[in-house]
Amino acid sequence: MKITYKGDYSLKVILELACHYPDKLIHIEDIANRQDIPRKFLEQILLNLKRGGFLVSRKGARGGYALARPPREITLGEVVRYIEGSVYPISCIDCEAPSPCNELSTCIFAPVWRSVGDAISSIIDSVDFEKLKEDYLLKKNGYIPDYQI
Repeated sequence: MKITYKGDYSLKVILELACHYPDKLIHIEDIANRQDIPRKFLEQILLNLKRGGFLVSRKGARGGYALARPPREITLGEVVRYIEGSVYPISCIDCEAPSPCNELSTCIFAPVWRSVGDAISSIIDSVDFEKLKEDYLLKKNGYIPDYQI
């Protein structure tokens, strides 16, 4: 699995909006500046995330973008799959692949790749944007957890 710039920027947009949920709409310029995303690229990303049901928008001077759902209801996995597609490292083991592999039942590598994809899914599906927001705000404010006993 590889996260593209489009995927990385999309995750940053969701995180930025999670930090302001549900208080206010955020202008595109503010998102671009805070997350260091080129505006033209950001316009495409926002449109795509809106089409995917992640964002809502309002036009005008008091307009902007906001999350369509609470951050705790949006997982990292959901966004990654929407933007990047499958998280499996090889398409032949993906249940949603357009053409399944004819050798899947005898392929010695298939169980390994399936385990890798399942492990990735398990991790990214367990992380929601509420948790990411909390961690981000702590890190932004200079908090470093101390796990000494």
